[in-house]
Amino acid sequence: MESEQLFSRGYYRNSYNSITSASSDEELLDGAGVVMDFTGSEDDNLLDGDVSSGANYTMTNGGGINSTTHLLDLLDEPIPGVGTYDDFHTIDWVREKCKDRERHRKITSRKKDSVWEFVKSLYDAWSGWLVVTLTGLASGALAGLIDIAADWMTDLKEGICLSALWFNHEQCCWGSSETTFEARNKCPQWKTWAELIIGQADGPGSYIMNYIMYILWALGFGFLAVSLVKVFAPYACGSGIPEIKTILSGFIIRGYLGKWTLLIKTITLVLAVASGLSLGKEGPLVHVACCCGNIFSYLFPKYNKNEAKKREVLSAASAAGVSVAFGAPIGGVLFSLEEVSYYFPLKTLWRSFFAALVAAFILRSINPFGNSRLVLFYVEYHTPWYLFELIPFILLGVFGGLWGAFFIRANIAWCRRRKTTKFGKFPVLEVITVTVITAAISFPNQYTRKNTSELIKELFTDCGPLESSPLCDYQTDANVSKLLDDIPDRPAGQGVYDAIGKLALALIFKIIMTIFTFGIKVPSGLFIPSMAIGAIAGRIVGIAVEQMAYHHHDWFIFNQWCNVGADCVTPGLYAMVGAAACLGGVTRMTVSLVVIVFELTGGLEYIVPLMAAVMTSKWVGDAFGREGIYESHIRLNGYPFLDAKEEFTHTTLAADVMRPRSNEAPLSVLTQDDMTVEDLEMTINESTYNGFPVIVSKESQRLVGFALRRDITIALENSRRKQEGIVSSSRVHFTQHAPTLPADSPRPLKLRSILDMSPFTVTDHTPMEIVVDIFRKLGLRQCLVTHNGNILGIITKKNILEHLEQLKQHVEPLVISHGRSAK
Repeated sequence: MESEQLFSRGYYRNSYNSITSASSDEELLDGAGVVMDFTGSEDDNLLDGDVSSGANYTMTNGGGINSTTHLLDLLDEPIPGVGTYDDFHTIDWVREKCKDRERHRKITSRKKDSVWEFVKSLYDAWSGWLVVTLTGLASGALAGLIDIAADWMTDLKEGICLSALWFNHEQCCWGSSETTFEARNKCPQWKTWAELIIGQADGPGSYIMNYIMYILWALGFGFLAVSLVKVFAPYACGSGIPEIKTILSGFIIRGYLGKWTLLIKTITLVLAVASGLSLGKEGPLVHVACCCGNIFSYLFPKYNKNEAKKREVLSAASAAGVSVAFGAPIGGVLFSLEEVSYYFPLKTLWRSFFAALVAAFILRSINPFGNSRLVLFYVEYHTPWYLFELIPFILLGVFGGLWGAFFIRANIAWCRRRKTTKFGKFPVLEVITVTVITAAISFPNQYTRKNTSELIKELFTDCGPLESSPLCDYQTDANVSKLLDDIPDRPAGQGVYDAIGKLALALIFKIIMTIFTFGIKVPSGLFIPSMAIGAIAGRIVGIAVEQMAYHHHDWFIFNQWCNVGADCVTPGLYAMVGAAACLGGVTRMTVSLVVIVFELTGGLEYIVPLMAAVMTSKWVGDAFGREGIYESHIRLNGYPFLDAKEEFTHTTLAADVMRPRSNEAPLSVLTQDDMTVEDLEMTINESTYNGFPVIVSKESQRLVGFALRRDITIALENSRRKQEGIVSSSRVHFTQHAPTLPADSPRPLKLRSILDMSPFTVTDHTPMEIVVDIFRKLGLRQCLVTHNGNILGIITKKNILEHLEQLKQHVEPLVISHGRSAK
């Protein structure tokens, strides 16, 4: 099992060297399929269980907390490594923000000392804008590169341009003088594989050869993509958005946003899209942008040394990713705010907007699609919508909500089966199988053979005099010969009915294959497949409404607004509304989704239909389950994510959730000045808990503070190496002044700097609704529980997640077994 791989890496490193060496990209795991089981959470071991016999004390007396002592009471010589985090651990938001305020005060107090200090203060103030500028530049450049390469490699499955090998099909025929209006994509410079191999352009032999080459190229791209991911960067698979949401909530996944992940994700994203699988590149572009933000943040100490500040950069990077994915800078900012960010202060909003602006500007400068637009399927409509059309728009919203609920349940069920059966142990075979099936079924249907973005473009496009698509094969009136923007509604020709049949087959194919494709071990986004499904359904509905309005214009629902010879219905608008509804049903996005689609079309006039469809799809989807696809995958993978959107309506108290319980061993604690180094090391080595309350003494047991296991381990290792006179019998004290010791005693060890003197506490009668709210808004890792000043236990983020899950399943709270290892 993948979860076993996590534990085999040894999260509970007891030496300083093993801790500091835990950040290499070579230590990557098997990517998005990693199972972070809550039963092995690192936060769990902040609390209960056995330690060495000399360190188990029952807490009986109360203790106040010296809240006036600063959280960072530093030593004269700060201990290197203290305040950092292990892999797969949660950051302490309060401590990180306190560190940043301390750093800012120090810089502000020194800036008047010299010119150099003033320059350093300016650099610190502008570093935030510099890092988001670099992130936007890199995101836009990589997005343009991915778009160009994916288009070229997609066309490579069908043929090659002999005059210029680096041209795709469309570019190859741009300069040709032998193309016709009807066959604008046919030119002598472009050769199909059948023409090159067997010398035939038409006929059964040519079709079979092109069919075989199409499958072989798709298979080659898919195999190369999954091989690169498996060998070099397992974290490069999947969409990346569930993991980014978890990281932005404070979780540490080292290597997930590293340089190897960025490189492999960029390459394999092109290969995955070119293979023709039912996936998109828009979701993974958010992961690519966040990788850029993470890498550039290491250039600036302000962000490199502070995990909370680094997440501000990642929030801006996610906005840049959506900006280049859809050509929607404002939608990208709203996406970051609504969907992925956990902590989003006002200055992050400004920097996210600036990063999205820079990324969009760079992509526009590259012009990857040759249409002076940021996306391939930019459209403009000229026909207004009418009040009656809200009915089919709302029906499309219902379809989107039903599709979203069905997809989430089916995909999660398949992914769970993949994790719990032998089938999940062969990711390469799975990708090859899905690729071959997809290619074999896609080729005969022109709407599944083409790139999904091109399909969406064709479905969005309104039929004009220059359109040669079968969807525009209407029976044209001979009297209408001039070029008009608004061609009147006409009866559908045979080509339209044939296209509807093929689109219906394509709809069924996309629904089935997307369920099995999302989650395989290649980069796979969900935005484009969901939009394609909705666009197909919307176009079919739009054509049906259009033909009803033409043939039955005397019906009362049409005669008020649709006159004979008027352009009443725009099928492309229905495709756009259907695309938004299906994407909203899957992701449960609302405001950001409407703005993204609005920026795609450039028309304010269609905001109301989009809002109606998106809200309907969300309401219908929420009726079957409130979680979107990303939250469902977070839960499936066991990531410690406390969703701010989830409501807590139960009446449980803190005492019902805290550890230890009455039938468990008492809380493990440390004393402030009567333990030796040997006692402390024994406590650390014989337990797997990641934190210990510190009390005054065995008799008083008044709470002094809270110390993290990692900080204690680093401090002990550092003192052994750098401080003379520290031996096993040295007294350890967490107080400001050393205790009075005999003259022949060895040098004591002061660990006050690693002690949190003001841990958060609640009483045992505090409603869990308030406790959950505190954890969400402050980003806490743990909270101590007291009664009349007496410490009773501790609540961790993991305890809350377990409790929420148990309440959903209507079961009694489970007792956590002792000795369970943490992550």
